[in-house]
Amino acid sequence: MRVDTSGVAEARTTFISMYDHFRQVMHRQLPLAGMVLGCCLALGLLYYLTTPSTFTATGALLIDPHQAPSSQQQSTPGDLALDTSSVQTQVEVLKSETITRAVIRKLNLTKDPEFVRPRGMIGATASFLTGLFGSSRTETPEQRERAVIEKFNQARSISRQDLTYVMQVSFRSEDPVKAAQIVNALAEAYVDDQLEAKYQATRRASLWLQDRIKDLQSQALTAERAVADFKEKNNIVDAGGRLMNDQQLAEINSQLVLTRAVTNETKARYDRIQAMMAQEIPDASVADSLNNPVIIHLRSQYLELAQREAIWAQRYGPDHQATVNLRTQMRELTNSIRDEMRKIADSYKNDYEIARMREESIKQSLDEAVSQAQTASEAQIQLRDLQRNAETTRTFYDNFLRRYMEAIQQQSFPISEARLISPATPPLKKSAPHGSIVGLVSLFSGSILAIGAAYLREMSDRVLRTSTQVEDVLHVNCLAVLPALQTRAEKILKGRKQKALPEKRDFDRLSLLRYAVDAPFSRYAEAIRSLKIAADLNGVLNTGKVIGITSTLPNEGKSTIAANLAHLIADAGGRVILVDADLRCPSLSQAYAPQRPGIAEVVSGGQSLDTTILTLPASNLKFLPAGATTKLPHTNEILASSAVKIVFETLRANYDYIITDLSPVAPIVDVRTTGHIIDSYIYTVEWGHTRIDIIRRALSDAPNVYEHLLGVALNKVDTAAQNRYERYHGNHYYRKYYAKYGYVE
Repeated sequence: MRVDTSGVAEARTTFISMYDHFRQVMHRQLPLAGMVLGCCLALGLLYYLTTPSTFTATGALLIDPHQAPSSQQQSTPGDLALDTSSVQTQVEVLKSETITRAVIRKLNLTKDPEFVRPRGMIGATASFLTGLFGSSRTETPEQRERAVIEKFNQARSISRQDLTYVMQVSFRSEDPVKAAQIVNALAEAYVDDQLEAKYQATRRASLWLQDRIKDLQSQALTAERAVADFKEKNNIVDAGGRLMNDQQLAEINSQLVLTRAVTNETKARYDRIQAMMAQEIPDASVADSLNNPVIIHLRSQYLELAQREAIWAQRYGPDHQATVNLRTQMRELTNSIRDEMRKIADSYKNDYEIARMREESIKQSLDEAVSQAQTASEAQIQLRDLQRNAETTRTFYDNFLRRYMEAIQQQSFPISEARLISPATPPLKKSAPHGSIVGLVSLFSGSILAIGAAYLREMSDRVLRTSTQVEDVLHVNCLAVLPALQTRAEKILKGRKQKALPEKRDFDRLSLLRYAVDAPFSRYAEAIRSLKIAADLNGVLNTGKVIGITSTLPNEGKSTIAANLAHLIADAGGRVILVDADLRCPSLSQAYAPQRPGIAEVVSGGQSLDTTILTLPASNLKFLPAGATTKLPHTNEILASSAVKIVFETLRANYDYIITDLSPVAPIVDVRTTGHIIDSYIYTVEWGHTRIDIIRRALSDAPNVYEHLLGVALNKVDTAAQNRYERYHGNHYYRKYYAKYGYVE
């Protein structure tokens, strides 16, 4: 017999995947989870150390249905039984405030320190906060007693034992003797309350029933008289009244349904002819469905002329007189078809208007019929309401009269149905707190809260932090993970230590733009090399010289990446030019060539391309600024123009790489117009900052960028925090392995 193990293997794979995901989440959120778990364990330990020991005394109280007066025993056998709801009612009576007050006053618990002072850590904290933020008024005796009642209810426990008539009464106290005394006092107070309740109920029942019966009798007579007066006033002889003809309503409703169907059919025909009129020439299926020989004939002539025009245009050229004549005849045929279809549309429109007006007329008739029926049945509705009121009042009167007769025939004896069958005795062992239970609860609750807090923070962290996230969410390659770069002033403000930097290097904005060259052995330079390798591999497979660097939002570091990539290629001897095409905010032009003409002047014809290209100092990098773009309202039109394409074609002929700094995708539309000049895009995403939904929306709005996307550069990575997300991109991995080969940041 062959055993199918595919299901077991699939379950095992699923379990391993879930376990790996859980382990990764907990590793990323380890500080938060550890803090939550530690706080829970500390709170549990503090609770155990500050909570005083308590003892629980227990007694049993029986509700005996056989303890009843002799006169009541002669009534019916069913009176001797107590159902479940009755026993549960007695449990609630035993929990009532009346019984509680009686015990508190009997044992003078308002002066007992256990009930007056705060108990345990929680009670002390609540008392401190109440005294801190509450009023400083002196506590009255009533308020003191109310506070004792609340603590008394918290320590008391009353429940029914299974399906018996026995109620188990328990009380927790720091003194075992006091706990037993309170349980026995509760039982005695309950028995006394039952006897008093029976006596008072017997004394008040007859007086109350007499007054109530008189009121109900008067109300019943008034209601019955109102029914008789209404019948006389509205000439109603029997219970039935004048009603609307059901057959008439059904016929009008059927006509309305049929008319609506005709209206919908004519509207569909009219809408269809309108849709067909939007076409330049209807197709064969549309023409046949209209069943119009004129349109069919004209369409056949149009197709014949179109075939001849295509043959003649190919043979003699599109500007030949014969070809032009054929196109003229085709336009005339098109106009004829449109005129014929317009006539059909007018006919369909008239049919639809007639059907709609007929539907409105029938609907108005139906509304009038319903209104008449409602007016005719209004009197009958009022009569039914009066009759129900009279019947209800008469029923109440009969019920109270019967209960009054039963009450005056029975006698009540002061005999309680409850008795204490198991008096409480002082307990020998404490009931709380248990160290093992407190520890387990703290550990379990802390673990649950820690896991919940970790997953909650993980789910709320809707940003990209790892290369795996980039590939899973955006379905593109993550080309590089670039650490965050900071100027010297920013490092000082953040209190970071200064590392050994090359001499004569001012670590300012310009240094950031060529950091990959100044620190060639840094991890940032290594990440920039990854971008170049990806561009080289893409160039082998496709002709991709022009590389556009863009991002979702501003300030994600796209310009810095573009400049460093260009500097790195130029430093290696490659023919490369850096183009600032971010015409809305040309940050590279402001850093390298402020107030210099650039691509905007070249496109407008004011400057030549050769005069605008600069060679950056201390490098072989060529730079094409953006130019004077501050007053240009339509920069997207500039990038979409053929003049820009000519500029880039010229650059293609002279350079191996054209690194282009583009504007962000989300705020403005300039990047969407660059598909004719950019071969591939590198998308910059700021680590832990840009939201995933914004990235997805931006890429969906720019499909040309996504289709030619070379990959994503995850920028401004906090390498210290990255240890929890991807170890091989964090400080530990870098310092342990890669730092052996070069410059340590």
